[in-house]
Amino acid sequence: MIRILLADDEHLIRGALATLLDLEEDLDVVAEASTGSEAAAKARKHRPDVAVLDLQMPQQDGIDVASTLSEALPDCKPLIVTSHGLPGHLKRALEAGVRGFVPKTVSAQDLAQIVRTVHAGSRYIDPLLAADAISVGDSPLSPREADILMLASDGASVSEVAERAALSVGTVRNYLSSATNKLGAENRYGAIHIAREHGWIR
Repeated sequence: MIRILLADDEHLIRGALATLLDLEEDLDVVAEASTGSEAAAKARKHRPDVAVLDLQMPQQDGIDVASTLSEALPDCKPLIVTSHGLPGHLKRALEAGVRGFVPKTVSAQDLAQIVRTVHAGSRYIDPLLAADAISVGDSPLSPREADILMLASDGASVSEVAERAALSVGTVRNYLSSATNKLGAENRYGAIHIAREHGWIR
C-alpha cells in the first residue's frame, strides 16, 4: 500500500483527488493539508511514501515543502501538481528534490500511475512542461538578483528592499539594474514581470 499526503488549498480539488485516489486498491490517502506549513507538519506525523503537493499554497509553496521533506523525510517522494507549470518552477522543483511535476489537467487515473512511478524510485515530468523548460533555458539571474527582484515585487521602494535584504541602498540599486539589463527590461517593474512569466521568481 502506498501512503499519500495530499496538500492543496482548494478544498474541492483536494477532496475530489482524495476520493479518486482512495478508489485505487494500492493507494491510501493518509493525510490532507490546505497550507504548506500544515503539509510539512502532517508529513512529519504520518510519514507518507508520496507527498502530492499543490505548487501555490499559503505560507509555504509546494516546492518549499518538498525541500523541507527531502531533508526531514528522505524516503518520502514529493510530487508537484500545478496549474502554473512555468519553466522556472520546474527547475526550482527539481533542485528541491521533487520526483514528479505534472499539470492539474492530468486525469486521476494518470495521477495514480504517476504516484506509483515516483514511489518506485523513478521520476516523472510532464513532457510539455519539460519541452517548455528546455526551450526557455536557465534563468539569467543570479540567486541574489532573483531574491532582490522578489523583495521588490510588491512595489516596495529601493530603501524598503534594502532594509528587508539587510543591504545598502546602493547595492540594491546595482542588483536591480543588473537584473533589469539581463532580462532586457525597461525598468525593474518590467524585469519583475518577465521573471514571473518564466517562473524565475515566485
